[in-house]
Amino acid sequence: MNVTTTVVSAPGLRHSRAALVAAVTGFFVITLDAVVVNVALRQISLDLGATITGLQWIVDGYTLLFASCLLSAGAFSDRMGARRAYAIGMAAFVITSMGCGLAPTVAVLIIARILQGTAAAMMLPASMALIGEAFPDPAKRAHAVGMWAMGGALASVSGPVLGGLLSLVDWRLIFLINLPVGSAALILLRRVPRSAHRSVPVDWAGQITAVTAMGALTYGAIEAGAAGITAPLTLIAFALFILAGAGFVVAEGRGKHPMVPLPLLRDRTLAVSIGIGFSYMVGYFGLPFVMSLYAQQERGLSPVETGVVFVPMMLGGAILTPFIAGLSERLGARPLISCGMTLMAIGLTVIALLPASTPMWVLAAVMVLVGLAGPLVIPTITAVLLNSFDAQRAGTVSGVFNTSRQVGGALAVAVFGSLLARSTTFLQGFATSLLIAAGLALVMAILATRLPRR
Repeated sequence: MNVTTTVVSAPGLRHSRAALVAAVTGFFVITLDAVVVNVALRQISLDLGATITGLQWIVDGYTLLFASCLLSAGAFSDRMGARRAYAIGMAAFVITSMGCGLAPTVAVLIIARILQGTAAAMMLPASMALIGEAFPDPAKRAHAVGMWAMGGALASVSGPVLGGLLSLVDWRLIFLINLPVGSAALILLRRVPRSAHRSVPVDWAGQITAVTAMGALTYGAIEAGAAGITAPLTLIAFALFILAGAGFVVAEGRGKHPMVPLPLLRDRTLAVSIGIGFSYMVGYFGLPFVMSLYAQQERGLSPVETGVVFVPMMLGGAILTPFIAGLSERLGARPLISCGMTLMAIGLTVIALLPASTPMWVLAAVMVLVGLAGPLVIPTITAVLLNSFDAQRAGTVSGVFNTSRQVGGALAVAVFGSLLARSTTFLQGFATSLLIAAGLALVMAILATRLPRR
């Protein structure tokens, strides 16, 4: 079957701004729902009677399908056009957020979070592709990516405090707040011109095996903590991951229209970016998960007080974000990314090794090092990817990169939750988790030197 491409002219300034604001809003709500739930976990547990495994699933239910569907979502974004894919994803996100806010039981909340993660997966590659289409000039695109990253930074800053404040009234509000924000983004999207799309057959074998592999991997990690590494369900899940992963490689290698051509994965820039995205999210998602539980269970802090502990970390990253595009132009991508991953490794190591009597304000100050890694790494590596591949592959490349990020976040919560539950003491599991994340960050700080200079 022939492959045809519909080309749409580049948007004007007004349309470019509309596309940027819509993309930023999408990244904002996606990030918000990934971080806001952490400080509300104890309230959800008390209200719905959730166990530690249930709490893991409330967090990972979102990232599970998010990670599993990103490859498919990136390919669909290229096929149907970024604007259309974004609209479908945002509409579904609003509806599923309502389902989370109205959930009467833990099981219903987990199901709603799974569906919400699926909607988020549809949005994220499309939001990056919208920026690529709206800003064809590399310099302007780098600044636009910085603004896009600012949306995530603002969500990270406001998430812990906002979650704590809303949970004082009702934890359900942390999900219901997405309704007006998402609706506004859909209204704004009407100003964005129709995106280019490619008419190609759907790679069903690749789609099914990718979703199965990512889902089985995350499920197996969670079950390993709940039932043990040798439990039957755990072994079945990991075996399914291996089989589905092998099936994905075969499908992409032999298919006529693979959603992720294997030569693409052999590209050095993309390969290193995948490792960086994975390792970054292990630390950036893993730290709030274990620190939120530590602050409330071990130190007796309230949800609002726990949110305040995260403010210096998130605020430091938000303040640095607007300067990243200029720094990248002057210094290049390599030093910024390597520096960011090194700061993360140092921060996580120090937190892990500090004594139990350390004041919370000291922990909050050290966490700033982890927060600074965000703007140094994510907008920089995103700009590198967008400038390294043509616009027709923007959705696919974004899907591959963000899959690595979400798998990292999901596995961090699953593995770290397992370590907390199965360690002799909470503090032992806490320290082990953070040292694992620090080691990964340090390795990727070294490998970042393999990226292009600019």
